[in-house]
Amino acid sequence: MKYSKATNYALHIMLHLAVTSPNQRVGVQQLAEQQDLSPTYLSKILTKLVKAGMIESSSGANGGYRLKPDWENISFLDVIHAIEGSASLFGSCLNNNPDCLIQKVMALAEEKMEEELRHQKISDLAKEATVVL
Repeated sequence: MKYSKATNYALHIMLHLAVTSPNQRVGVQQLAEQQDLSPTYLSKILTKLVKAGMIESSSGANGGYRLKPDWENISFLDVIHAIEGSASLFGSCLNNNPDCLIQKVMALAEEKMEEELRHQKISDLAKEATVVL
């Protein structure tokens, strides 16, 4: 199973903000340098996180991005859905058979994975972090 690089970057950005500046605004240029990304590519990721209600943005001299006040409740699954959407990782069976045994196994596995990711909070990881990733 593989998620896009954007999801990987989004998770790292959320952890970085939680560890270093949960209540302070950070500019896109500063975040881009810290994550070794182009500001344009990073802006696309940040826009998705803003639309999902995980971070907020403001423009101007003191503008930038910061976590929303209730950021402690954000799970890994929330971030993944913000970037990837919530479509199933495994498509339907051949011939769209509703009794497909393979589909049932894959759906159960995905459900268990999502449950684990739902329980993993960015805030819990931030408490454990000793090095900003």
